[in-house]
Amino acid sequence: MNIFVAKLSFEVNDEDLKQLFAEYGEVASARVVTDKITRRSKGYGFVEMNDDEAAKKAILELNECEFDGRVIAVSEARPREEKPYGERQSSFGGGNRGGYGASSNNRPKRY
Repeated sequence: MNIFVAKLSFEVNDEDLKQLFAEYGEVASARVVTDKITRRSKGYGFVEMNDDEAAKKAILELNECEFDGRVIAVSEARPREEKPYGERQSSFGGGNRGGYGASSNNRPKRY
């Protein structure tokens, strides 16, 4: 079973996450998601456990518990939804969000 863990302290690493869940059974993998550029934690991660009963118990007992000074959220991971190419949002924003964008209606008038 794949488990999603959110609200992690930015100091938590893969090994810390693995040790937390190891109390409930064998951990196949544990990974804290990091930013590709800065390599800093994004504050969430995933844990895989082969024993579904152990995973369910871990989710039940660890959800909303304190870990490394933060109250974490633990749930069963849902599959990532793939969106068609045209529906993906750029990480650079896009669209008109006010301010002085590409639209001539938002530019200051010059007299």
